[in-house]
Amino acid sequence: MSKLFDKPSIYFIMGTQNTAGREPLMVLEQALAGGINHFQLREKGSGALTGDALMKFAVECKWLCRQYGVPFIVNDHIELAQAIDADGIHVGQQDAAATAVRRIMGADKILGVSVHSLTEAKNAIDSGADYVGMGPVFNSQTKEDAKSPAGVSGIAAVKKLHPELPVIGIGGITPDNAAHVWSAGADGVAVISSIAQAENIASQVIRFKTNLKAGAGK
Repeated sequence: MSKLFDKPSIYFIMGTQNTAGREPLMVLEQALAGGINHFQLREKGSGALTGDALMKFAVECKWLCRQYGVPFIVNDHIELAQAIDADGIHVGQQDAAATAVRRIMGADKILGVSVHSLTEAKNAIDSGADYVGMGPVFNSQTKEDAKSPAGVSGIAAVKKLHPELPVIGIGGITPDNAAHVWSAGADGVAVISSIAQAENIASQVIRFKTNLKAGAGK
């Protein structure tokens, strides 16, 4: 578990619906070139791909990730993750129970769980999660049903009680506030819009990494 995230980790989340109208595979490849450490395919919302189109897109994303040695994780869609042999899956509190997902996916796959509290983080550990996505840290425009921000204090609280658990901060994170998330003890930051909709995607990823390292005094 300790080797899952090399600090500071940039965990990029993207689907075809949040790339500012640009070709999604181009956006992903530029993010990979910039140096993201993990990629999660989150294909949701109006106009999202389904069926064979989703399968084809997922396979193409996985192939790109393989070229850069970056783990490919699927959000929520267990059948898709199994069908294309994804590196892992990420589930939320409203999705399938993490214990069931672990049983289905097997011990060798990465399992991430979205959490919003210490109790949920503890439950994720007990369910066999390899990491948790804690948030929203700041106000987020990506999820309409997002809960109230947990702030960096939420991350600090989880790491204090469970220092062995990799915690990725998510929600409203930008290059300007990412260092605060890192300073709270996070093992990395999960980013959607700030990378996917950046004018220069690769440069934005590099900016995230630079600011995280500066915030850590490295």
